[in-house]
Amino acid sequence: MRHELPLFQPKDPDYAARVRASFDMQQAMQLIGAELVELEPGYAEIHLAHDPKITQQHGYIHGGVVGMIADSAAGYAANTLTPHDTSVLTVEYKLNLLAPADGQRLVARGEVIKPGRTLLITRAEVFAVRDEKWALCAVMQQTIMAMHGKKDGTA
Repeated sequence: MRHELPLFQPKDPDYAARVRASFDMQQAMQLIGAELVELEPGYAEIHLAHDPKITQQHGYIHGGVVGMIADSAAGYAANTLTPHDTSVLTVEYKLNLLAPADGQRLVARGEVIKPGRTLLITRAEVFAVRDEKWALCAVMQQTIMAMHGKKDGTA
């Protein structure tokens, strides 16, 4: 469930198809098995099933992978609010790992805090879910740059 943020109006009426197509282009998300499950203006949710291939030495999902899904969830939340000819790029993020990512799946919930024309401020929370018990394992704050006139898939 997303935080109570203002309702945002997308600049692109076809934002969902555009954002989902962008997610499908991300080979990194395919590599780890992440899925874009929920999408609405200013919000995106990514799920990731536990897989031994993405764990660290204690069997928890690696912190770098936690950062990947937090970054993508918040980045795609931002992308829902950009015009049709605009892509996004992470400028920076700060990730706090609060607990081991010890779950049957992880859920990353990204949302826009403040949309700007060029810079969008976002946040994400990542939960480890085991037997339908949710444990917050990471929080992130992020700055996204809107790249006007540059669609996804172009160098």
